[in-house]
Order: sequence, then structure tokens, then C-alpha cells
Amino acid sequence: MRWSRALIPTMKETPSEAEAKSHVLLLRAGMIRKLGSGTYSYLPLGQRVLNKIVAVVREEMDRAGALEILMPALWPAEVMAESGRLDVFGEDLFRFKDRHGREGVLAPTHEEVVTALVRDNVSSYRQLPLNLYQIQTKFRDEVRPRFGPLRTREFIMKDAYSFHLDQESLEETYEGMYRAYCRIFDRCGLDYVVVEAESGAMGGGRSQEFMVPSAIGDDLYVQCAGCGYAANLARAEVAAPPPARLKGDPELKVVDTPGATTIERVSKLLGVKPEQMIKTLIYRADGRPVAALVRGDHELNESKLARALRAEGVELADTPTIESVTSAPVGFAGPVRLEGVEIIADHAVMGIENGVTGANQADAHMIGVVPGRDFRADRIEDIRTAVDGDPCPKCRKATKLSHGIEVGHVFQLGTKYSKALGATCLDGDGRPRPYVMGCYGIGVNRIAAAVVERFADESGIVWPPAIAPYEVVVIPLDMSEQRIVMAAETAYTTLLDAGMDVILDDRSERPGVKFHDADLIGFPLRVVVGKGFLKTGQLELQLRRDASKVLLGHAELAEKVQAVLAELRAPIGQATDTGASQTGP
Repeated sequence: MRWSRALIPTMKETPSEAEAKSHVLLLRAGMIRKLGSGTYSYLPLGQRVLNKIVAVVREEMDRAGALEILMPALWPAEVMAESGRLDVFGEDLFRFKDRHGREGVLAPTHEEVVTALVRDNVSSYRQLPLNLYQIQTKFRDEVRPRFGPLRTREFIMKDAYSFHLDQESLEETYEGMYRAYCRIFDRCGLDYVVVEAESGAMGGGRSQEFMVPSAIGDDLYVQCAGCGYAANLARAEVAAPPPARLKGDPELKVVDTPGATTIERVSKLLGVKPEQMIKTLIYRADGRPVAALVRGDHELNESKLARALRAEGVELADTPTIESVTSAPVGFAGPVRLEGVEIIADHAVMGIENGVTGANQADAHMIGVVPGRDFRADRIEDIRTAVDGDPCPKCRKATKLSHGIEVGHVFQLGTKYSKALGATCLDGDGRPRPYVMGCYGIGVNRIAAAVVERFADESGIVWPPAIAPYEVVVIPLDMSEQRIVMAAETAYTTLLDAGMDVILDDRSERPGVKFHDADLIGFPLRVVVGKGFLKTGQLELQLRRDASKVLLGHAELAEKVQAVLAELRAPIGQATDTGASQTGP
């Protein structure tokens, strides 16, 4: 490609709309342009990056034995109603009515459609296991799209779905897809952490996410430097503290706390620390009320609560339910003499020696509360959200809380969708059995943005060769000097003939402009033809990653460039791998 014939509208100034580094650089490098909230056009260079990522993903999916298909992105709403997810997705789902008044949705993901597809076209265990994937645009009505391609309302995703007769077959495919994901992210030049995860609205059991460490990442995960344990915040376990030893016998009293309905107000009024307080939260778990207890300085983790209660879903109870359960206004609930409701307490609560909690009456709290003496929990579980420095559940060393960008997710769906949609196949005895399913997703746009976040410098983007818009840029520094132009043309042709991905900067611009744009866009290698060539007949090969240079002639150009690119294709970072065989529930 010749630069003079390309569309590469680079920008000198930082756009006011851009927040994240990747957003800034992708805009300035002329790779993307915003159309509306959470929607972007990909210009030629940006599209080349996406195409290369897709090529890597497609190669590894095919290598893993997955079969590519393409499913509709526009569905009748009843497709999601059949699985019960029409309401689960809520306002995140794009919904509309067509000219006939029929309700439709834009696909946020494809579990229902692919399950129905297999249900109607596969009937025997002899056709299993079956792994189908697609690379397609998805839609979610993000409440606050931000950071450019990192959080959008329209995005490109690779999603795969596997179908099995039994769990053993699913485990085998799951491991294969896990390894394929590692190869994909390695080839794209990313360093990443594999973390245990929750399946969320997708449902299912064992679940792992691939996180790229980043200060702007929307996801939080904990990681132990001692044993390598890692999990996202929804899943992260906290080691139970040692059994508490009561040092005194405080007197249980009721004290007035008029209008004090928050941890902050009560602790200030009574002069106690938040960690002395027992926060009592009334929830509904599959419709039944439960009282969940966490320490005042901790937050309840709803995913853990649901898992501990083996509930399909949990939600905070409404005001009438709270008042009915506690016989008190909202803000004054406590576990002492709380009857007729199951009490589930976090481990940390049971270690409080002289606690404060609601008195189950208006404008009053109890002091001198001792768990086990003044109330008993029906269950003691890990139900709080992990915080930085919590003890690792595996080795008890301190864990670290970090931000990350989720670029991939593999999880086991079990029979959630096959049962809901009546998708069965006949086993060896001729009996119908629901498919056991797995699901595997990758965010194509996110890979591009995550690479920029991780490996850009003060001058611009630093692309790994596998996904760079072009591997090499040839830069003649003086377009008025015919010998320089001809040498650049020869270098350009030599690299093209050798099968390399190369662009020739044939613009009549100053050298500074050309160097600036090459750095900004982030081509891994550049071949510079300047005045030095007129004296020595040598070209200058420059490496974008570390600015190193080497002089060489045309005869050795192709071989040297190929050798350097091969070296650059080695992974930039290494995965922190908690192990597909050791993680998950």
C-alpha cells in the first residue's frame, strides 16, 4: 500500500472526547472515528488490525476443532423469553417493535439461538461433541459507554458454543478451548491473568476470565503472589479468620440512635469503628426472605450469597418485607432476637467481640453484642466482597486487588439452556438427554484496545507484528531526490515480493512528519532511506519497540526483516495462569 492512496487521517491534538490512552491513540492514529454514543467507525488501518485479530482467532478456533457459522443478530423477542433471559438482561437489551407490532431484540449473545439451531438439526450422540463458533457484531445498551472501543454499545465478538452428551466430554473440549485462548492472546502479544469467575447472566458452572492488567480496566480481580490464586471480585474467596477468643463479657444494651440508619452515622454517634458493627441486610433469595450479616466495613457479595444459599437469584428486599421481618423501619435491623428468618453470617462477623447492630426497633441500636452468645447464625459462610490484602483462600498469604480488561471468558453452561429450550439428543440406549453445553467468548475490539493500553509509549502505539496494520513502513526522507525514491521503491517491492505486509510512505512531507506518524501509528519496523544512503548505499532498519537501528543493503533486507519480525512475534508478556485444571468451582 502507498500512503498517498490510503485514508490515514492522523491528528496532532488529543480529542476532547477521549479519556483512555487507547481511545486517544486510536483516534489520533486515524484508526477509529466516533459516530454516536458507544458506536465507532473503523477506518482502513483500524479495520486491518481487527481483520488480523479475527484471522488469529479463526485459525486457533479451527485448530481446536470448532466449526464456523453465522447466526442472526436480529431476533424475535420470544427467543429470549423462552430461556427467561428477556427480563434478566433488562435495560441492557436493545428492544424494538417492527411495523407489524412484533417485539424484537438485537443480539447481546447467542446462547438461545445456537441451542435452538442444534436442537432442530442434531438428534444423536453420534454427532457429538459439536463446537460451533461465529465472529459477529453484538449489541448491549451500556448505561455509560466510555474509553472508546473498551466499552461500547456495539462490538465485535467471537462466541463459541459446544454441545456434549456428558460432563466428561465437556471437560475435554473446555480444556482445549482454554489452551486455544492462551495461544490467541500469546499471538496477539498480550500478557494476561486467568482468573476464576462468575458466569453472571449466562448461567452455568465453572468459569474463567482472561484479564489484561490495566489501571483503567472496569473489572477488579484479586491475585495471590504466593500460590498464584486469582479470581474476579464477584468470585474471589476470602480465607476464614482463626476462631475468635472472647476476651471479655460485654453487657448487651439497647441505646437510642435517633435517625441513625447508616454505618457512618451510627459509628460517629456511638464513637465506634465500622469494623465493630454488624450490618444486617434483608434479602429475598428465590422469593424467600433471609438475613445476611457482614461487618460494617465490608460489602456483601450477592454472587457469593446466592451461591451459599444455592439460590437462582437474590435481591434486596423491599421496604414492606424488611419491616415485616424486623418489625422495625429500614436501617435498624439486627440479628439479636430476629425470628422467623434464616440468618447467614460472614466469617468476619463471628469474630466481633463487642459489636453494635440494629435493635429491630425504631431509632435504636444494640451495643455489647457478642455473636454466638446473643444470636446464632444458621449458616456461616464467605459472603463478603474481597478487599486488598485479604488472606488467600489457598495459602493464606495476602492477596492484591487489581484492575483488568476482560478480553476473553470461557465457562460451562451445563444444561441451563438445553433444558429451557427442550434441546435433547438420543444416547446410546435411545433415551433423550439434554445437551451439556460450554460457552467461550472473546472481545475482538477489546483485544485491539487492550494492546494499545499495555504497550503504547509517549510517542504512540507499539503494535506486535501479528496484529499491526502493517508490519513494515518504508520511509524515503526526500521525495525530490530520485535516487532516494528509487531505493525506497526497490525496498518496498523487495519486501512485498518476500510476502511481508508493508506500506510505502510516499508523501511529500518533512521527515519529522513522517517519523511522527510512523511512531504514532506504531508500525513494528521501519526502513528509512535518507541522505546516508546516497553516501553508503545502505538502508536504516529501525525497531519501533526500543528504537534500535541497524544498517544494511538491499540484498540482505528481506532476510533481516523476516528474522526481526520472527523475534518480535514471541509473546511480549507471559500469562499468569491459575491453570484450567486447578481453577473453577
